[in-house]
Amino acid sequence: MRILIVNNLRAGQGDAGLYEYIRHLSLAGAEVTLRALREAASLDHALRDAEEFDRVVAAGGDGTVSSIAYALRDSGIPLVAYPAGTANLLALNLKLPLDPKRLADTTLAGRTMRVDLGELTCEACSKEVRAERRRFARPRAKQRIGFSVMAGAGFDASIMEGARELKSVIGAGAYLVSAMANMEPTIAEIRLDLDGREVITEGSSVILVNFARMQFDLTIAHDSDATDGLFEVVVIKAKHVTELIPALLAAWLDRIVDFPDRSQAIESYRAKKIEVLTAPPLPLQTDGDLMEGSTPFSGRVLPMAATFVVPAGSEGRQTDDRA
Repeated sequence: MRILIVNNLRAGQGDAGLYEYIRHLSLAGAEVTLRALREAASLDHALRDAEEFDRVVAAGGDGTVSSIAYALRDSGIPLVAYPAGTANLLALNLKLPLDPKRLADTTLAGRTMRVDLGELTCEACSKEVRAERRRFARPRAKQRIGFSVMAGAGFDASIMEGARELKSVIGAGAYLVSAMANMEPTIAEIRLDLDGREVITEGSSVILVNFARMQFDLTIAHDSDATDGLFEVVVIKAKHVTELIPALLAAWLDRIVDFPDRSQAIESYRAKKIEVLTAPPLPLQTDGDLMEGSTPFSGRVLPMAATFVVPAGSEGRQTDDRA
């Protein structure tokens, strides 16, 4: 089996287990090619001949894995989400083992599963907009970014920004510290277009959820399914961090019993195409990576666009394996 590993050297806290993982692949007879991503490196160049490999391994955080999945979208090339970042939410949601040998075994003998990807379009307001429309100005497209787990605007992006310097020191705990440092997030008026249906609400954050399992193995949405062609669109209503405690308790209970309620602090919708406008503008993040710019933005589901390698016993829709 031919395996291409694309390694983001700047992800997380580094990963000493990657070379143990490569050793087990090689001992099993795999032909391994390792390419590093640096500041000046081009992802397109690293993936220039990806179709010639049986597996592509994305070694990095969720942002790195999502960038590679988006670059390979609709190709059918099996992708392994190697957990070399801080949160590694995609690997968690795909139930991938963390042990290098077990992950190598999954890479070689696991099955493939197709899942949805998300595509977020960052937008900038036009200067020519009329005065009465300026507060919710209609945007012009700026750039498109793919995501696998979730993308959003507001409080979640502020947490990512606050955690950035601490992640290399305390890992996933940096997100909790950042949340505690921002006890009263900005509350915005939010206008949503959900597949043509308009909703006006308010909150501190809007999150497009593809995979629902997040830090500390809690689920932000109860019925999220990354194969149904829909986002869970979650609005965080809490005006103070302490108001999220019932929602966190509900998410914890959902690990034990079927517990769909997420409290009044969270409002949830479903849609495949979304436009989000807020007043005031809110910062953006995709899969834990901060983005330049702010709301408004739009998002859409790319149905079954990514093919991931998962453990052989995992549930989900199996694809024809190229191995």
